[in-house]
Amino acid sequence: MAHLKGIITVVGKDKKGIIARVSGHLYDKGINVLDLNQTIVQGYFNMIMIVDLSEEGVNFHDLAESLEHLGDEIDMMIKLQHEDIFNSMHRI
Repeated sequence: MAHLKGIITVVGKDKKGIIARVSGHLYDKGINVLDLNQTIVQGYFNMIMIVDLSEEGVNFHDLAESLEHLGDEIDMMIKLQHEDIFNSMHRI
């Protein structure tokens, strides 16, 4: 079975615990992280995660909303996009 993938982006001022909070939130929702890349540039944190959304019971809208709320809690911008939409938006 092919993975239905989502792209999560996390952006904001760097601080302790960002990766732990986001990955813990995903774990609590039963979401597997397939890949992760993060960088810090001049004090700004930027992370992109590829996650598996094919698990039974995963509701894309609810997950996206919960990640936005988490972003508000930790003062970061967190967005979830379907892989297909992300690829279409970034195609040259």
